[in-house]
Amino acid sequence: MTGLAIIVVGPDPARARTALSLAACAATLGRAVSILFDGASVTALRDPALVDALGTARDMGVALTACASGLADTGMPLPPGFASGGMMGFLSLHRDAQLVTV
Repeated sequence: MTGLAIIVVGPDPARARTALSLAACAATLGRAVSILFDGASVTALRDPALVDALGTARDMGVALTACASGLADTGMPLPPGFASGGMMGFLSLHRDAQLVTV
């Protein structure tokens, strides 16, 4: 089954919630799922309402990546359970996955 690679492109926490919901559904169906929080979208990770959804995603095996440049630009530390990376590396790792932007 083809994997699913989700890229969150904006800082609105609603985008992050949508990505996490999509990831949970796909993981439940047995798909390998990865999410990249690109650029300024990393600031959505500050939203306390996302804590449970992020934990559930990690528990379901969803791979979470935070944009290294976005973290540096916002002065945020790497969130627990996240890999640090960027668009090129993410796309390289998931070149055969279905790609969705949220």
